[in-house]
Order: sequence, then structure tokens, then C-alpha cells
Amino acid sequence: MERLIIYGSQYGTTKRYAQRFSEMTGIPSLSYEAVNDLTDCRLLVYFGGLYAGGLKGFRHIVKLLPENMKLILVTVGLADVNNQENINNIRNSLKTQVPETLLSNAQIFHLRGGIDYEKLSFKHRTMMTLLYHKVKNLPEEKKTAEDRAMIETFNSKVDFVDYHSLDQIIEAIR
Repeated sequence: MERLIIYGSQYGTTKRYAQRFSEMTGIPSLSYEAVNDLTDCRLLVYFGGLYAGGLKGFRHIVKLLPENMKLILVTVGLADVNNQENINNIRNSLKTQVPETLLSNAQIFHLRGGIDYEKLSFKHRTMMTLLYHKVKNLPEEKKTAEDRAMIETFNSKVDFVDYHSLDQIIEAIR
């Protein structure tokens, strides 16, 4: 396939965005787990959930990327994507996972997802609880915007999905 949407989603929010984007564009979407060959791909839109600073599933896809392909990276996370501090943090974490040659040529978009603590695995719930206890006791001036968002939403269900935010990505593929 010359154009493809691939997603890495743990709890479903990123998958929802990728599937809606597929409906809007007619470009097929697949989970990163189902992808073994991207030789013929000329446009890849990768939707990746942000987990512990990493883009879910992207390490698998990086190995398959052909040269001279148009790459659009779409991050989906809990943090407010209208906050520049959050965007800077996301981009810095991407630098540790995405080779510079890819990152410098990719278009990057950030979408806000959600979280439902009841659906988290034991491991993820434990990690979030430990993180919550660590950051809630920080002095206010040391808390990042991401820290404050996590504290506000801890142990609850929130959904910030906004399908209108996909319009900017549609413009990028035109």
C-alpha cells in the first residue's frame, strides 16, 4: 500500500483517532502489530499513544521504514496539547525514540486522549499511583503542566478526544 495509517494503542483512544482518520481519508489503518513490510509505502501516518515517554509500537515500525517516504507522527496523550511546555516535553521524549534523520523530516502533530483508571492493567495502575504520589508532593513551582494534569485526573475517567483536531492532519496529507 502506498498510503497507510498505523497505530499503537494500549487502551483504545489512539485506535479511535486512527480509525476515524481512516474513515475521513479512505486510507487503510492497521495496528503496528499487524505490519511486517512497508516497502511500497510512500505516506505513513503513525498514531502513537504516549506511554512512559515513548510512542507505542514505533520502535517496531522504525525498522521497516523505507527511504523517501513521507512520515507524519501523531502523538496521543493525556497532557494538554495547547500548552507549549507539554509539547516541548513530548518532542524531547520523541528525540530519544525516533532517529534524528526521521524526526527532522517528519511532520508532527499532538492530540489529546484520555484515561480510565478502571481499565488500566495492574502494572500501569501501579506505575500511575507511584508517579502520582511522587509528583503530588512536589512544590508547586516544580510541577510541570503534565504533572498538574495527572494530579487532576488521577483515579478517574477522562476523555479529551476531539475529532476536529484531525482536520489539521488532513491538510498535511493534501
